[in-house]
Amino acid sequence: MPLFEHVFYHIEMSSPDPDRLRYAQIAGTAARHAQGWRLTADEEAAAIAELTEAAAGRGDLLAERAGTALGFGEGRPDGARYQQIAELCIAAGADQALIERWINVGRERAAAVAAIPYTGRPPGGLMLAARAWQLVPAAPLLTLS
Repeated sequence: MPLFEHVFYHIEMSSPDPDRLRYAQIAGTAARHAQGWRLTADEEAAAIAELTEAAAGRGDLLAERAGTALGFGEGRPDGARYQQIAELCIAAGADQALIERWINVGRERAAAVAAIPYTGRPPGGLMLAARAWQLVPAAPLLTLS
């Protein structure tokens, strides 16, 4: 999952709001199908059909995903993948009148992510990550006897 989704999903997905759940389905489906390279006609048709089903007539949510993808992907090395996400959402019925406002939101999210300093380490440090993956056992607690 791209970094911006980790950063922003907890904000947007903090309640069991049906619209947010549907948006998550749309975002996941689009991300799974968008490879950043040209899809075959069958792959594209399957992606559009699955997105159309996930959206259940919600062109506004498809527009939200298309716009945030376009705004976030601008100037990124993986921008082609974000462009493809937007194209699939548009083909699935995104309300094109709403996309521009979501592009601005995507740009804001990209700027927020860019402002996070890169340390080369996972949050919490390398040892915390190693323990999470059970590569390094936690140090035993010292007891006073």
